Amino acid sequence: MPTRRNVQYSPLPTENKNGGNVNEANVVDLQFIYAPKPQRKLPWKSITLANFLPIGISLLSLSYFIFSNHMEVDGSLAYGLLFQGILAFLPGYYDTQVAYYSWRGAPGYTFSSIPDY
Repeated sequence: MPTRRNVQYSPLPTENKNGGNVNEANVVDLQFIYAPKPQRKLPWKSITLANFLPIGISLLSLSYFIFSNHMEVDGSLAYGLLFQGILAFLPGYYDTQVAYYSWRGAPGYTFSSIPDY
């Protein structure tokens, strides 16, 4: 059997602050206004995962050197390094970018935009 919550309801106002009727077209329904509270907690696991950025950069640079014949290694190794470099670089770059802009206080960026693992 469900429990009842002790919630006190109050009637909605029938007049607007400007003195007009609530049913006028310029009134916005409060259920459609969404203003989330910014998350002040730092997602440390995601910021730690941003350390993959230098690993991705180093793997991408190694694959570049193999493709351009600056390193005398089998050429098929470059494709594996390129793939792993992209997989490490992209999440590291995204987490680093959002964390930096959130820290700077740029509009539209909050720490809640970073996925928390």
